[in-house]
Amino acid sequence: MPGYATRSATERDLAAIASIYNHAVEHSHSTFDLEPPDLDYWRARLDGQHPGDHLLVAVTEDDDVVGYAYSWSFRPRPAYDYTRETSIYLDNSVRGQGIGRMLYPALLQTMAVSGVHTAIAAVALPNPSSERLHVACGFEHVGTFRGVGWKFGGWIDMAFYQRMLVTLP
Repeated sequence: MPGYATRSATERDLAAIASIYNHAVEHSHSTFDLEPPDLDYWRARLDGQHPGDHLLVAVTEDDDVVGYAYSWSFRPRPAYDYTRETSIYLDNSVRGQGIGRMLYPALLQTMAVSGVHTAIAAVALPNPSSERLHVACGFEHVGTFRGVGWKFGGWIDMAFYQRMLVTLP
């Protein structure tokens, strides 16, 4: 995609990542966080010690962060070590421009190379653009939990998507 690139996140990207996420916390039900996390939360994502933990950013030609995607623990038990949960957030200024379809495959490829077998994504509903993105990136809808999150005065459903990755021996 001309004008944008993906790369691994660095410490200097964390404020921009936090800003994108904090906007979602305050104005969207796409996350169930009710308060923005501090920068230590993002440092933990950056410094993940598991081979399947990744934090990638989408940047402009001037290296300004316009989105990010990460993979992290699905559940904290050893049997789940080869399954990671994914998350992606974009700055409002670039939504609908194909940034997600550039960034997400980069994350999934990075995960596969690092030995991840299964990617899981949770999508708060309604969110048709996120559902379309996940399907376009090879995820399959595998189930929906009804009324599992309470935010902005209402119950929110959560759809789960799964993608099997080609892992290298």
